[in-house]
Amino acid sequence: MPREQQWETYFDPAAILRTLGLSATCRDVVEFGCGYGTFTIPAARIVSGTVYALDIDGEMVDRTAERCQESELTNVRAIRCDFLQNPLPTTSADYAMLFNILHAEQPEQLLECARCALGPGGRLGIMHWRYDSTTPRGPSMAIRPKPEQCQHWAASVGFVAASEIVELPPYHYGFVVHKSLTE
Repeated sequence: MPREQQWETYFDPAAILRTLGLSATCRDVVEFGCGYGTFTIPAARIVSGTVYALDIDGEMVDRTAERCQESELTNVRAIRCDFLQNPLPTTSADYAMLFNILHAEQPEQLLECARCALGPGGRLGIMHWRYDSTTPRGPSMAIRPKPEQCQHWAASVGFVAASEIVELPPYHYGFVVHKSLTE
């Protein structure tokens, strides 16, 4: 990860969250890979419930918790965990975030974790670096997923498309899928 100040220049978190359907009607949210809390803070200001900010890196979890305390946000639980190995803190979230993480070795397993965290009809926002080698960051092109690949993975674990792929300036794309109402 680059330094926090540099990382923050790559996104307009509040605009991205709005574009990907996060709203005050969402109660609980699970964020997979919270990093510095870049999306945690604005998400906590939007939702009516709790944001579960998960990361395997203890320093990232500590920084997210510190930023929440500085912002006087009391609706965030920053949790250090390997969400591929441990039980999730909720199985009834309204919304989940997989942002800049689907280049990992097991993208379908990540998507399955998100599906398990969501209640019936829950939505998943997916964002990733554009498939463009000129972006200032992001995984190598050899492992960077194209939007259609992310859609395919999401469908393969049972998600249903809820939006078209959209550009998320300056360097990302994203879309929303949802869990069936009958699950």
